[in-house]
Amino acid sequence: MGAGHDHGAGTAGQRHYGRLWVAFVLLAVFMVVEAVAALLTGSLALLSDAGHMFTDVLGIGMALAAIAAARRASDDPQRTFGLYRLEVLAALANAVLLAGVAGYVMVEAVHRFADPEPVPAGPMLVVAVAGLVANLVAFGLLRSGAKESLNVRGAYLEVLGDLLGSVGVIVAALVIATTGWWYADPVVAVAVGALILPRTWRLARSALRVLVQAAPEHVDVPRVRARLAAVPGVCDVHDLHVWTLTPGMEVASAHLATVAGAEVGGVLRDARQALHEEFGIDHATLQVEPLSPADPCGPADW
Repeated sequence: MGAGHDHGAGTAGQRHYGRLWVAFVLLAVFMVVEAVAALLTGSLALLSDAGHMFTDVLGIGMALAAIAAARRASDDPQRTFGLYRLEVLAALANAVLLAGVAGYVMVEAVHRFADPEPVPAGPMLVVAVAGLVANLVAFGLLRSGAKESLNVRGAYLEVLGDLLGSVGVIVAALVIATTGWWYADPVVAVAVGALILPRTWRLARSALRVLVQAAPEHVDVPRVRARLAAVPGVCDVHDLHVWTLTPGMEVASAHLATVAGAEVGGVLRDARQALHEEFGIDHATLQVEPLSPADPCGPADW
């Protein structure tokens, strides 16, 4: 006997789907503008900020992908887990790309320190201010949804982090315009690159944990086992597995051996409630194995 939950999408993310799309398009456009401006002006700070803004576009794109995947999860009966893992694969690929961009900026910055190049402060300032405005607009669009949806909250935090990068580029442009100190450009580039690398590492690490189906870091599996074993009527817990289907969606499965006479419905209800309230696991498949009075308490033979 068993019980489970389907993997439907939450309505919070869907309610903010339109705002996510507006923020995604807005930031993607300004990311391209910054990248082109960086190539034309030779500004490493702008290039680094464009890479940082790319993390925003990636974060919002992943949120949109998760919502779209949830909507299409039931379209193909052969895809019993939907398309959630596409989001994780995209995250891993983009983490590698971001690491390459950050590495390039760092190496080029070292060369600039040895031989600084003039950078036109005017165009650099105009583009940086426009990028800051775009981030502020996206920040406002995502603020309300961040309180309701985990996916939207992730995108919101990405935009919040990029605001610092845009401010840094503006400061560099002002320093160059007022003092002619060309080193401001590579200094800010290195600072923004330093912001990108840790986030890139965390993104890649999180994606790999999902792909190898490791238990989520915030879930203590021995505690889960002990809590399920403490459910009235349960005398043994085995074949316990906890993994992440996609960020924000933890999944568990377990076999629960119950004492003779235990009420199966009550065991399932209590176990499911414990997983939800204490561990935030809403997607669980539980196999109940009733034992006869003569059976020892332990894993069943089947």
